[in-house]
Amino acid sequence: MMHNVSHVRFFYLSGLNETMNFKVALFSLTLLCYCFIVLVNVALIVTIILDKNMHEPMYILLCTFCMNGLYGTTGFYPKILWDLLSPVHVISYSGCLIQALVMYSFACSDLSILAVMAYDRYVAICRPLVYHSIMSKQRVLLLVCFSWLSPFCIIGTNIILTSRLKLCSPYIERLFCVNWAIVKLACFPADTIVNNIVAYITIIIFVLHGLFIVWSYMYIIKTCVNSLENRAKFMQTCVPHLTSLLTFLVAILFDNMHIRYGSTDLPQTLNNFIAIEFLVIPPIMNPLIYGFKLTKIRSRILALRGDPDFDIPQFPLPPAGYPGSRTTGKTTTTLILHSDAPTGTVLSPFLFSLYTTDFQYNSGSRYLQKFSDDSAVGAAGV
Repeated sequence: MMHNVSHVRFFYLSGLNETMNFKVALFSLTLLCYCFIVLVNVALIVTIILDKNMHEPMYILLCTFCMNGLYGTTGFYPKILWDLLSPVHVISYSGCLIQALVMYSFACSDLSILAVMAYDRYVAICRPLVYHSIMSKQRVLLLVCFSWLSPFCIIGTNIILTSRLKLCSPYIERLFCVNWAIVKLACFPADTIVNNIVAYITIIIFVLHGLFIVWSYMYIIKTCVNSLENRAKFMQTCVPHLTSLLTFLVAILFDNMHIRYGSTDLPQTLNNFIAIEFLVIPPIMNPLIYGFKLTKIRSRILALRGDPDFDIPQFPLPPAGYPGSRTTGKTTTTLILHSDAPTGTVLSPFLFSLYTTDFQYNSGSRYLQKFSDDSAVGAAGV
């Protein structure tokens, strides 16, 4: 793969040339940002892994989402921290290709995982009777592997095509390596035709991911319009997904449009901000959004922190105004159900209602709640 490459063995990254007067401040800020990203993502991952009540499709996918965030940021932050301490900003040819692979596969995997999350919410809200059959642990594992491996293989194909190009310049006007910046250094533009074709096919594939997400949420919103229970579930579990999606799409769209069609007259500082936006905002915001919005995660984190006002319920907390809405140190027993709503028995009408609607019952001494995509009925005494 190396024998067709010109004498270029190293690339010079010029993204920091105009900011070296502030390198100490930038290094401190970047290190703080990276440490915070690692902290919040690892906290969410560990919380989900340790709590068996969260070993459900939605939380498994969220754990995968945070792992992917760590993967992408690890491909950028250690190198930029080293560059901030170094007078010369260089990267080897092979290192540049690897960094480009990590950056693009991270971004594409994020979109794939968001698509799987949208499908999970669609099945939970629009097809609750077959939720546990469709979103079994085996199928969730297959979807997770697909959301990681397929972007890696697609982007890997792009990188392999780039590696065959003969390059005539070692200078990249960015903070880090991306595939398109390397392709633009090719000596002969005619050699990049195949790269362009494969790049546009890649874009189309992941645009289809985005359209699938939009289609899923259109059906979810249509289902939730006339149901108070479904609207509550939408606000609790789907709003974080939509927020993550919008944050990611805005960040990645700015970067891609700037790479291909951006003006060369923009200040270097603004160019750098646009370039790293998808490596800063989504990895920080996603764990915070899910941590604050999802009741199970918020309760578990507060309990681990030692907050005496929080116990860990095994069911979503009831709405405000219900008597007995706070647990008093008692936890419910959990019965895991591995099948869909049973039929042909005396209890079938009751079980059908239990599986298809959010089940709430309140008395002076008990509070029960069951969501149609959960596998447990929670009951707490006052």
